[in-house]
Amino acid sequence: MAEYTGIALQTVDAGQNVVLTETPVCGSNCIQHREGSGIVKLRGLTNNCKARFLVSFSGNIQIPTGGTVEAISVAIAVDGEPLQSTRMIVTPAAVENFFNVSAQAYIDVPRGCCATVAVENTSTQAIQVQNANLIAVREG
Repeated sequence: MAEYTGIALQTVDAGQNVVLTETPVCGSNCIQHREGSGIVKLRGLTNNCKARFLVSFSGNIQIPTGGTVEAISVAIAVDGEPLQSTRMIVTPAAVENFFNVSAQAYIDVPRGCCATVAVENTSTQAIQVQNANLIAVREG
């Protein structure tokens, strides 16, 4: 198990990843992360056909001052591709109006392979994220 957070308010451009700056719980050799990066690497170190991970994300998102009031979203992305089943969408009534979002997904990594996981801004504009929390748990 590993936990990575981004507590401070950060602006995330459209199509970019939420940066994870703290490591409250260090990963094992099958869950790797470099502080200050938005990418977590899951490694298929197993004697089985695949390693299964449960990845969970929660955090607060808002439209920054000067942004357009419209729906905004983030999603868990695997190898750079957002998983649509994890897309977290909110429509604030005004700028600087925080919403808490969360999602989780099982991710299978074939034996001997790796997968990268991130939380991507899938909005059409920059958003702000605070108290980001990503947890990865090796389940099998």
